[in-house]
Amino acid sequence: MKRAILILTVAAALAVPAGAQALPVDFWGVVPTAALTPGQMQTARQGGVESIRVPVNWAAVQSSRGAVPDWSTVDPQVRAAAAEGVDVLPFLLGAPGWALAEEGVGDARAPRTLPTQTAAQRSAWREFLRLAVFRYGPGGSFWAENPLLPAHPIGVWQIWNEENFKYFAARPSPSQYGKLVVQSYHDLRSADPSAQMVLGGLFARPKGGSTKPAPGRIKRSYLAADFLERMYKAVPAVRGKFLAVALHPYTYGYKQLATEVEELRGALRTVRDPGRAIWITELGWSSGRPDATNGFNKFEKGRQGQARELIGAFKLLRAEASRWRVKRVYWFSLTDDPGTCNFCDGSGLFTQAFAPKPAWSAFKRYVG
Repeated sequence: MKRAILILTVAAALAVPAGAQALPVDFWGVVPTAALTPGQMQTARQGGVESIRVPVNWAAVQSSRGAVPDWSTVDPQVRAAAAEGVDVLPFLLGAPGWALAEEGVGDARAPRTLPTQTAAQRSAWREFLRLAVFRYGPGGSFWAENPLLPAHPIGVWQIWNEENFKYFAARPSPSQYGKLVVQSYHDLRSADPSAQMVLGGLFARPKGGSTKPAPGRIKRSYLAADFLERMYKAVPAVRGKFLAVALHPYTYGYKQLATEVEELRGALRTVRDPGRAIWITELGWSSGRPDATNGFNKFEKGRQGQARELIGAFKLLRAEASRWRVKRVYWFSLTDDPGTCNFCDGSGLFTQAFAPKPAWSAFKRYVG
């Protein structure tokens, strides 16, 4: 018995670096850009993935008013994750045309407002949230329909995505988003009294976020810290309604991460909520090579460079997790997703055909 105790003690010492605290459960995650097969989910879990972040698009679930909810884009992800004991963080976003008008051009189209402006919009959003909880929350219909799966009901929900940037909210509004946070808190709790909520991932420094729009023009982006401070000021009732602030600190190199996380921590101190946790729900670089065809994109690092950025970022976030109150980190993305953003062609730890890259080996070595 003494020998067994000694072995366990040594193992525990090796598991946590000297001077560091143990990380929270489900700390390391990824964002799949496509539904994973059971085998792919198993590979991810064996490599150290503890959580996946999954979009739940309102327009896909309720394409027409009063339609039976279509969960076909979500069920496979939840099923594969549950089978492997992987946590699911759903982020609820988007809107069908019958509920909200859109604005923008081509792929940059987004809801003109958030669903807070009229009683009809608020009622439709409430129904969507409640349907999601009744499907995947405690005692949800998904678990009843899959009795052989280990039950892993969803209890934490992320509301919207990059609400401070025009690609997901055509006219970003700290006030509207604050109202959506308060409304969503009550909507989720009406379906599951224990439900918790995370803010949508704020894009740390979107283009134009630090400038004032020209007279008569609409402000299309805000810096994350500025947006957060404005939200607290415009809607004081948001205080205490959410578990964590989420951040998307896309930088040209991992060494700049500290600046963006510290900015958000500073905003939380300014609004007198310094103990609030931060979840980094998107973080990543591409394995592509910067050249003239992509405008020498600084997010493109090459295959080995992508792996180096991952390790550098993970070591930094691991070392500062306690001081920065970082509770989760999600790499974007698990697989390449060509054509969807300016670095998504190579953002994955795997290729689109699920062939592993050096970054996946780095992820496994550091996390797994």
